Amino acid sequence: MPTTPTENKPRSRLAKALYGLAGGIALALGIIGIFLPGLPTTPFVLLAAACFAKASPRVHQWMLQHQLIGPMLRNWEEHRSLTLRTKCVAIGSMSLMIAVSIWSFSGRPWVQLSLLVLAAIGAATVLRIPTRPQANSQQK
Repeated sequence: MPTTPTENKPRSRLAKALYGLAGGIALALGIIGIFLPGLPTTPFVLLAAACFAKASPRVHQWMLQHQLIGPMLRNWEEHRSLTLRTKCVAIGSMSLMIAVSIWSFSGRPWVQLSLLVLAAIGAATVLRIPTRPQANSQQK
């Protein structure tokens, strides 16, 4: 018997290809989000893992075993939430990078406003992810 329900598997090659494409784009955006202020990394990596779980179990397994993103993905798959600490680190680092970027673009109010809007979208995205109750936050 398969361990994964059939409703989690794409039914066609086209569906697998589309999930793979979406996963690749999400992973690329997540990587870009490491360097680009205001673009959240965590939600895109989670989305990529979900897409690859349906498109390519081999890539999904690679992501789960990856040294940097693997623990976050395994934690997400087990709890479907983030710890308050993880959220604070994500929003704090995003805020710091946005502040530096806004300062570096002084004299360009439209760029600064755009950065603020991107930061608000990124923070809202992270805040919408469920927060794990305190009792479970000690578990990894």
